[in-house]
Order: sequence, then structure tokens, then C-alpha cells
Amino acid sequence: MSAELFVLLIVIVTALAFDFTNGFHDTANAMATSIATGALGPRVAVGLSAILNLVGAFLSVEVAKTVSGGLLNIGNVHHMALLQIVFAGLVGGIVWNLLTWLLGLPSSSTHALFGGLIGAAVVALGTSGVIWTGNASTGLINKIIVPALVAPFVAAAVAALGTFVIYRLTQASDETKVKRGFRWGQIGSASLVSLAHGTNDAQKTMGVIFMALVAHGTYTNSDDIPAWVKICCALAIAAGTYLGGWRIIRTLGKGLVEIDSPQGFAAESSSAAIILTSAQFGLPLSTTHTATGSILGTGLGKPGAEVRWGVLGRMTVAWVLTLPLAALTGALCWGIARLIGGVGGVLVDLAILIALAVYMYLRAHRNPVDTANVNEEWEGGLTPPSNLAGSATGASA
Repeated sequence: MSAELFVLLIVIVTALAFDFTNGFHDTANAMATSIATGALGPRVAVGLSAILNLVGAFLSVEVAKTVSGGLLNIGNVHHMALLQIVFAGLVGGIVWNLLTWLLGLPSSSTHALFGGLIGAAVVALGTSGVIWTGNASTGLINKIIVPALVAPFVAAAVAALGTFVIYRLTQASDETKVKRGFRWGQIGSASLVSLAHGTNDAQKTMGVIFMALVAHGTYTNSDDIPAWVKICCALAIAAGTYLGGWRIIRTLGKGLVEIDSPQGFAAESSSAAIILTSAQFGLPLSTTHTATGSILGTGLGKPGAEVRWGVLGRMTVAWVLTLPLAALTGALCWGIARLIGGVGGVLVDLAILIALAVYMYLRAHRNPVDTANVNEEWEGGLTPPSNLAGSATGASA
């Protein structure tokens, strides 16, 4: 086996590991509100979400095309160097996903991945290694930055309007019957968000793997993404989704806004509509930003609802830091790989990644959040009250 083929296999496995973290990191985007309102039990919710993420991954490849050919200038890059760039970018994305999961902060897996790739590409190739602006189908600013800035506000506005209309139309109705009816509606709306998430997020990993295959020379940019890549990515994100990201589910379901079933229905419907629309245009939108904006909008649209602005502030800090810190991690990993050289450098980076992942997993289990306590009342910290005695940081899982 050649060195390049060995590194390619490592890149593919690492990409699927990122896809897995994307799944459990983003389960909250679809199911946090349904779990919080009792529309779905925690285990049923993540199981349903996993199945629909699996199905959604096969519905479109537009986002995958954007990732594989619309962000990096890789035409004249040596095969091994490009594989190292892709690998370093994936490490940056995984580390940020695990860190924000540990802290219970819903941040963007999309921006973590792209931040890692951009950081590695810039230190390896200079600023010309990134397509900053381009046509309608390429460019970091067009495809990533602008949607990242616009999506939360659009989602918040749509969800706020929907929530206001719902409560206005049902104000004379029996409150118990209204809540029961919207809980049933949430099953459909949450399912649609899960389907949309699979359509949007699984494709990002498909695009990265295809980029690596092109770098190795196995395929060209004009080829179709092979079926085995689609199947592996769909299975990885579905498995991660079924694991459940309980720390983040708690933050979105209980921490930002105290949600009732009509609000949950409005938030999920808004998120699904925006994510599915973006996927058709090949925009690798942050489903986290969209879902968070929608949940915030329901708090603004319901008369008398409380929005916990401090929680939103912590989320916003994480959002702002995602791209630069993931980029820094990707740049450092590429530097280590190049300093040591060849396969050895990649293996050292892989060992560092595994060590960090094990540490954060063990750290999270000091104060676990799971199906038993994910819906406990929010009392000012990310950790459920029953676990506060064991936490010095207030992290949630």
C-alpha cells in the first residue's frame, strides 16, 4: 500500500468520524423542542431523527458539490499536500464539535469544518488557497459568510411571525386541547427538520471525501459522487444522531426559551423551510444557527415569553469563535504534519485527536446529561440541578 493511499484511508475514516460528531452535535436542531414539550420521548425522538437523517442524505448533492469544488483552490496542489490539508481541516472541525458539545453550546458544525479547512489551506497555500469570492456557486463569502449572517435573523423573523399568528388564532380555544394538537403537529415538523438536516449536513462530509478522492487521483471534479460515499456518510450521520447530543438538546430545549408545543411547531416549521430551501441552492447553511434563530423567534413572538439573553450571549460568542478557532486548530495540525513529514505527521495528528476526544468524553461523564435529566428545569446553568454538586464549570452534556 502506497503512502498516499494509506493517508487517503485515514482521511476517509476521519471524515466519517466528523460526520458522526455532526450527527450527535446537531440532533438538538431537530428534536430539542419536541423533547422539551413532551411531543416525543427522548429515545423515540433521536431514533426518528436518525432514520430521517439517513433518508435526507440521499435527496440532493448540491451542497456536496459546493464543498468539494467551490471553496478551495486545489487544482495545482500536490496529492499528499492536499490530503494533509483536508485531514488537518477535519481535525479542526472534530475538536471544535467535541469542545462545544462538552460545554453544551449549540455551535455550527458547518463552520467548524470550513474553519478547519480554511486554516489549513491558508498556511499551506497562502491566501490564494481559498476561493474568497466567486460566482453564484463558489466562494467563501457568497456560500458561507452571507448565509451565516442572514439565516438566524430570517429564521427568527419567520418563527416570531408564525408564533404570534398561532397564539392570536387560538387565544379563544381551550389551552389544553391546543397544546395537545400542536404536540401532534410537532412530530411532523420535527421530522421535516431531521430530513432537512440530512439533506444539508451529510453532504458536507460527502464533499470532503470526494475532495480527498480527487486529490488522490481516484476521481476527477467532473465525476459524480460515488454511491458508496453517499451511503457511508448517511450511515455515519444517522448513527451520530441516534447517540443523541443530550447536553446540547438540553440547552436548546430548556435554556434559551421556555417552549410550549405551539412555539415548538413554529420553530421547527421555520427551520425546515429555510434549510430545505438552502440545500436546493447548494448553500451549506448552518442548521444550528437556523434552529437557534427559530427558537429565539418563538420567544419573541409569544406574548409574555421569557428569552434568556445570557444563554443567547454565550451561544453567540461560540458562533463568533467557531471559524477562527477551528481555523487555528486546522493550521496547527497541518504544521505538525508538515514538520514531521509524510505519513508520520498524519499519525501524530491522529494520536492528538484521539487523546483530546477521550479526554473530553471522560470529562463529560463527570456530569452526565441523558434521557433521565435532559428535561429538568433550567436554573441558570448548563448542568441539570441534580448534577450541580459535581460540576465546577457548569458544563452540560
